[in-house]
Amino acid sequence: MIKLGKTIKKCYFCENGIHDIDYKDGPTLQKFTSSYAKIVSRKRTKLCSKHQRKVALSVKRARIMAFLPFVNR
Repeated sequence: MIKLGKTIKKCYFCENGIHDIDYKDGPTLQKFTSSYAKIVSRKRTKLCSKHQRKVALSVKRARIMAFLPFVNR
C-alpha cells in the first residue's frame, strides 16, 4: 500500500518574509476574501494560524475604514 505523505502548506506571508499585514493594502487583502467579500478560511488560503488571525483583523479594519467593501454585489 502506498502511503500518502502530508502536503506542506506554504503560508504566503512566511514564504515572502512579510511580517506586518497592513489594513491599507487592499489588493493583498482581496486575495484572502471571496467574491462575496467574505474572509476565506485557512484551508483555502493555506495561511498559518498566526497570519490568518492577522489577515482577519486587517480585513475587518479595512472594512471599517472603507478600503474594502462589506458586501460585493
